[in-house]
Amino acid sequence: MSILLVNDFVDFATLKAQLNITDGNLASHLNALEKLKYIDIKKQFIGKKPNTSYATTNTGKKAFSEHLDALERLIDLSN
Repeated sequence: MSILLVNDFVDFATLKAQLNITDGNLASHLNALEKLKYIDIKKQFIGKKPNTSYATTNTGKKAFSEHLDALERLIDLSN
């Protein structure tokens, strides 16, 4: 999610390379985020090759922000 938050759209190959995970692992995570409506998916062709890109939705941005806030509260409690 953090990669998607700082970019308009990020394609599958770029996410895979940056996260250094397998196709199947990335697809599973993206599927889970899609079901929660945290990401939008854009499918297109670049030349004759299919290309799928992903972006965060407002729901996803809000959920990620709440997640970061919860982590910060946990860190504050341990100090």
